[in-house]
Amino acid sequence: MKLVILDPRPPELQALIDRRQQLGVDLYDEVWKGSHHVVPAPNAEHAYVGHRLAIVLDPYARAAGLAGTDPFNLGEPEDYRVPDRGYHRGAPSGVWVATAAIVVEIVSPDDETYEKFDFYARHGVEELLIADPAERTVAFWRRTSDERYELTPASALLGVSADHLTAAIDWPAPG
Repeated sequence: MKLVILDPRPPELQALIDRRQQLGVDLYDEVWKGSHHVVPAPNAEHAYVGHRLAIVLDPYARAAGLAGTDPFNLGEPEDYRVPDRGYHRGAPSGVWVATAAIVVEIVSPDDETYEKFDFYARHGVEELLIADPAERTVAFWRRTSDERYELTPASALLGVSADHLTAAIDWPAPG
């Protein structure tokens, strides 16, 4: 479900955003060209798949010289996304990270994973890894020369196929 409130932002909405920040429950909130997207914490299946992916991907990332992170702010203060994981050429620092070699998104019900592709392309993200717990699949997308993504059977950066990762994940029971 989406809710759009046009500016000026009502004080009650700003109070909600401020309260989410104070409580630390805004980790996944995003700002899309100034529009605030309030995103809930992931469900248990999402979190479980994220953990399993981190374990399975770690040796491939280290072999490729990439540093892995959990959720991070990709972009700038008024236009950023929060991928579930990232793999970087060196350890990133600071609040705002300009790009990543690979962004990992885990699909949740009603999320905006596929609407983020253009943003990631503009920020130079080379590959996307999309995991879908409901479908029990992993897919890689590679950025093309015209700043779009095309589905590809394997990660050129990690040297592993989507089929291998799909089989390596101990997927949670459908729920």
